Amino acid sequence: MSDFITYLVSGIALGCTFALVGSGFVVIHRVTRVVNFAQGTFAVFGGFISYSLLDGILPQGLAQLVTVVACGLIGLVVGFVAIGKPGTDPLIALIVTLGVSIFCAAVFITVWGQDPVSPPGLRGSVSILGADVQRQRLLVVVATLLTFLALSLFFSRTYVGKGLTACASNPRAAALVGINVRRMGFMAFAVGGALGGLAGALISPSVALSFSSDLPFALSGFAAAVFGGLTSPGRTLLGGIVLGVTGQLVAGYLDGSYQTEVALLMMLAIMVVRSSTFVTEEAK
Repeated sequence: MSDFITYLVSGIALGCTFALVGSGFVVIHRVTRVVNFAQGTFAVFGGFISYSLLDGILPQGLAQLVTVVACGLIGLVVGFVAIGKPGTDPLIALIVTLGVSIFCAAVFITVWGQDPVSPPGLRGSVSILGADVQRQRLLVVVATLLTFLALSLFFSRTYVGKGLTACASNPRAAALVGINVRRMGFMAFAVGGALGGLAGALISPSVALSFSSDLPFALSGFAAAVFGGLTSPGRTLLGGIVLGVTGQLVAGYLDGSYQTEVALLMMLAIMVVRSSTFVTEEAK
């Protein structure tokens, strides 16, 4: 029983990071119609930057905050590269983000090397139903829930958030009322970068990250985003948790090397179910 609780909590924490990455996919796709293949790269940047900042430069908390801001700026740069030219086709922008992701892998190796890194996090553990659970994993869950609450308030209460929502709903109408749709696209990339960076900063103390960690993050985050139809952050959170828990149970009771395959199979199944649902709704 204690093993199951450990796998369950670990899976929820991991799923929360998938949801953060997936919500970045959602925010960017809603506004720009671009599937950002550099989204997993933002998470790796988050882990690596926090690792460097916590190496005697900044204290806990402040280091993670600076990391999130830095990843938001990186996301903004990626946005300029991907959609900076007016009229860029979403498919072309998708390919550009894929190229950026490959380029960033070389940056990771050059700056941080090929060995996995893991910054310090919250120490100690708490007992839940007889199972010892790391405090850091509980922090991931709490921080993710607060982030999704903040996102909800951001999109419903702030001018920028309402502008992003308007661009997602009807870009042409948003432009007619004076909203700069292109600028909102850049802002969406910045938000996506910050969300990905937060995911990496939160999970890296528990799961060491390397230059190749972007692919698992991207696959799992995209699977969670597809569960939400690339439109709903709430359903993306649910999809991420389902994916994380399933992966941890597979790793705990079977073999950890199957986790990526599980992500791919679940993403395929989700896409089939979502497409079937969409066809049914259209038929009605």
